[in-house]
Amino acid sequence: MTPSFTRRTFLGHSAAGIGITGLVSLLNAAPGSGGTGSRGVVGFPHVVARAKRVLFLFMAGGPSHLDLFDPKPKLNALDGQPIPPELLKNHQQFALIRGVPGFKPSPYRFQPRGRSGIVISELMPYLARVSDELTVIRSMHTDTNIHDPAVNFMNCGTLLSDRPTLGAWLSYGLGSENSDLPAYIVLTSGVSDGQPLLQNFWGPGFLESKHAGVTFRNSGAPVLHLSNPEGVSPENRRRELDLVRWMNQRQVANLGDPEIESRIASYEMAFRMQTSVPDLTDLKNESQAMLNLYGADLTKPSFARNCLLARRLIEKGVRFVQLYDRGWDSHTNMDLEHRRQCAAADQPIAALIADLRQRGLLDDTLVIWGGEFGRTPVAQVSGKTWGRDHHPHGFTMWLAGGGTKPGLTYGNTDDYGYHAVENPVHVHDLHATVLHLLGIDHERLTFRAQGRDYRLTDVAGRVVKPLVA
Repeated sequence: MTPSFTRRTFLGHSAAGIGITGLVSLLNAAPGSGGTGSRGVVGFPHVVARAKRVLFLFMAGGPSHLDLFDPKPKLNALDGQPIPPELLKNHQQFALIRGVPGFKPSPYRFQPRGRSGIVISELMPYLARVSDELTVIRSMHTDTNIHDPAVNFMNCGTLLSDRPTLGAWLSYGLGSENSDLPAYIVLTSGVSDGQPLLQNFWGPGFLESKHAGVTFRNSGAPVLHLSNPEGVSPENRRRELDLVRWMNQRQVANLGDPEIESRIASYEMAFRMQTSVPDLTDLKNESQAMLNLYGADLTKPSFARNCLLARRLIEKGVRFVQLYDRGWDSHTNMDLEHRRQCAAADQPIAALIADLRQRGLLDDTLVIWGGEFGRTPVAQVSGKTWGRDHHPHGFTMWLAGGGTKPGLTYGNTDDYGYHAVENPVHVHDLHATVLHLLGIDHERLTFRAQGRDYRLTDVAGRVVKPLVA
């Protein structure tokens, strides 16, 4: 029987040329081959690539730039005074604050660090030791003050859900360096503060599902259903997969559906991960000195343990590793909450940067640190339980390694820490710069869906060249 020639079938056949090429590369890689990997659609760099992979340390909830990297002495004299209306441009509203709030200066000490003089607060003393590796951007701004759309925007370049993330775009564009592991892996940690981590934050959107991020669990088996059932040998599992692959390949020949190719690739990847993942995620062979460097406890899930695992993933050539650390949404009790978050994150982040450096991996690994936005220079709650609201108009992120310019502080917010006023960097600009560092012209990495060509930077974005070494 001749299959019906539907619109989906037509689109599948249109995409089959690229998809089958990638599939053949993936299936021909021998199990255990490690660095063989598969190529993405870019094939060759558009520009000179300075980085090969990305490690995104995502502080979910929004860390306070005013209390970590961007001191504002003027706020000390304005403590408690109402914010002037002229700062609230274009009828801006706070996410949760109602009425006219008062300014809140930072209670923490700041000082220049290292040879470069990058300013870091007392809350991050370990990071201060590697400050000369950092490229600090004080002038970030984004398009919303609502958590889920803002996280989506920082990951996908759009407020809309179900679009490809940065990690998915890199998997699609550059492929994998290691055929035994996913190109895109996600690790989570931290306290739940009511803000969920949605699947679309690491989803493939309209790209094939094989480009989605794979989450590793914090306890038990790192990936569910990876082990063979009792009584099923690896040889039997291999024969079973060979049969399923043969049947699926016949469907590909008939329908040209890229999702069938993704299913085949998923089964093959899972088979190889049965060998590669258990050894990779077993940290017992790490020295006590290394565990102490990161502040990691093998018996407890933590951001520190995830940082150490991230280094192992980077060593194995995983293209994009993203660590979500929850608990940074400090509307109240900010002193308590940010001290807790920094105490858990500061040491392992600094250890990770130093560890990558001494292993020769930092030069071609781009590290990104930040959240979906910053925090307001006004208090949401006054007194001992003071906190800060969401703030999208000016905040701080930093980069390290991967061809960035170390020891640089770029851009500034105004005297209140409210608006990005000097060398503002939009999220689209950050994405364009990240892709540039990986050898990709952000205007040329596109995917046609729903009748138009989409890209990570939508119809905007510019490479911020002063950030590039």
